[in-house]
Amino acid sequence: MLFLLSLTAYKSVENPDYIDIQELRKLYSSGDTSKWPAAQLHENIDKSKFEDIGVLPAVPYPAYNPYSKEKESLGKILFFDPRLSQSGQIACASCHNPELGWTDNLTRSFGHDRQTGKRNSMTILNSAYATSLFWDGRAKSLEDQAQFPVQDPLEMNEKLTIAVDRIAKIKGYNSLFTDAFGDKKVTLERIQYAIATFERSINSPKSKFDQFVSGKSDIYTDQQVKGLHLFRTKAQCINCHNTPYFSDNKFHNDGQTLFGTKNEDFGRYNVTKDVKDIGKFRTPTIREVVNTKPWMHHGHFPTLLDVVEFYNLGNPSPVQKRYLGTARDTLIPKADPMLRKLDLNKEEISDLLAFIETLSTPTRRIIIPEMPK
Repeated sequence: MLFLLSLTAYKSVENPDYIDIQELRKLYSSGDTSKWPAAQLHENIDKSKFEDIGVLPAVPYPAYNPYSKEKESLGKILFFDPRLSQSGQIACASCHNPELGWTDNLTRSFGHDRQTGKRNSMTILNSAYATSLFWDGRAKSLEDQAQFPVQDPLEMNEKLTIAVDRIAKIKGYNSLFTDAFGDKKVTLERIQYAIATFERSINSPKSKFDQFVSGKSDIYTDQQVKGLHLFRTKAQCINCHNTPYFSDNKFHNDGQTLFGTKNEDFGRYNVTKDVKDIGKFRTPTIREVVNTKPWMHHGHFPTLLDVVEFYNLGNPSPVQKRYLGTARDTLIPKADPMLRKLDLNKEEISDLLAFIETLSTPTRRIIIPEMPK
């Protein structure tokens, strides 16, 4: 005889550790999220605004920058054009390589004069669904984001006016800007809009997860079904990695400030200067996460097992005692209250990883455009 315990797992009276996998398979693959067991949400989560995981909706395009095929094509060329950089060697694609999960698989990216950046490069896959960009959220849109790497001295190291003028002098761009915008005039805004339009086209195909929750019930193994259920319940991943984008688009301190070390990074605080934001970073999507190693804003986690085990331990972030009672005392970061030890056993960790892997799809090659002359 089976009964429902807190709407989170199906267990047997005779064996409390038993989970009815086939019942969970039926519910999760029903195509109706209202039939899913309730997610275990932290008390800090506003349940009235909570959106569960699921299939991504159509790509949203802003009214001020509607989609056009010509604009996407122009944006793709600009994305791969290194002439936006001072050296003429670094393009957007240098850190966002389509064959490397649209990132670079480096701990931290390098840029102008082989200088190493301060953070791991985030993937731009599915970035159309992000409400802010960069780990610290300093860009409010993809259009806004496009200008930052060009002028960053550690990345492309070029003045925006010079970069725009350089593109304007390339005759091969005349017809491309005309097709996209109606005339050949090259402006910073047009460059931003074109690149953003291309980036919104970089989206995942249907993953195994998407197929499973849409009704293809046999595509998941029992282990993956258990992992999905753990993700939404005991493992607590759903608190931050929710919505079909698998990110709440918010900022959290997950114990990775590395306070008092050479890699110290205050994250969102560097943008807002609000002490409440010390150590907070934007929740990254975990769609395609298998392809976007290494992980965390500092790139110090070489495997997903490392990530899961860190969260399982409650994200320990010891503070060096030498700072207590000093001028830096007020800057000691406070971890998100949602973090706690999860007590996942080895089998549950394996189940969770098996599920997370279903969010990724095989890497696809794209045709690199020929640069205008």
